Amino acid sequence: MEIKNKVTDSGLITIDLADFYVKGERALFDIKPLLFEELLLREKDFREFVKNNDWSVYKNKFVAITCSSDAIIPVWAYMLLASALQPFAAKIVFVTMDDLETKLFDEQLSKFDTAQFIDQRVVIKGCGDVAVPVSAYMQLTGMLNPIVKSIMYGEPCSTVPVYKRK
Repeated sequence: MEIKNKVTDSGLITIDLADFYVKGERALFDIKPLLFEELLLREKDFREFVKNNDWSVYKNKFVAITCSSDAIIPVWAYMLLASALQPFAAKIVFVTMDDLETKLFDEQLSKFDTAQFIDQRVVIKGCGDVAVPVSAYMQLTGMLNPIVKSIMYGEPCSTVPVYKRK
């Protein structure tokens, strides 16, 4: 008696969102330590810091700029940081570290050609070594929903149904 691999014979196509992970080091730049009493940005001191800081430590990194204090930071301060980081960083964004991952996945998915999945049964892989933001699963589902026969979540041998065309 021949043993058949039902998963292989099922015609399911698996998409692993970990494949969309952008490789590279991430760094967080928090303005809070540069503030006077963690509340006030002094322009002269801030400009001096930006001028004298070694920005090359951010070479080829994905940098998230934020302020973890409730201080009101003028827009020009973020612009100064972006200007100083631009020659070195791979990408500079005004977000938290979690938001940085979301943004990187969003950019990768926006380039993803879904034409090969028309009228297919798709499994979006659920677990792996890369932490994939929930927003990436939602974005991919939204992209595939209008064109596929079905979407499932998990592994081909154990899936959760998400969508089935009527």
